[in-house]
Amino acid sequence: MSKIMQDLRYSKDHEWVRIEGEKAYVGITDHAQHELGEIVFVELPPLGERYSKGEEISTVESVKAASAILNPVEGKVLEANEELDGSPELINEDCYAHHLYVLTDCKLDDYHALLDAKGYEAFLNSL
Repeated sequence: MSKIMQDLRYSKDHEWVRIEGEKAYVGITDHAQHELGEIVFVELPPLGERYSKGEEISTVESVKAASAILNPVEGKVLEANEELDGSPELINEDCYAHHLYVLTDCKLDDYHALLDAKGYEAFLNSL
């Protein structure tokens, strides 16, 4: 069973979102990193760009496949997690401790429309 954090929101595309003040931290879920396998490269989004909900914002590559990251909430990229440039395997070690990027000026309606932990668990069980 995949690890699901209670204090996060989740997309059906297996991204997680954590709001802290005016910032939204975005990463991939435990389910996603298990499905991908050993992650070998992360393409980070450019700073300052605004992305809509559902828009491709990043790519995570593993020894098995490349997977597009679809932005779960509209917002402007404030920060990209540069530590993943040299160490993408950190996501496999703890996907919830290592976000991909941080958004600001987010649409909170998008955030509230995401699944809570119970909803995400039910979604995973339906797959």
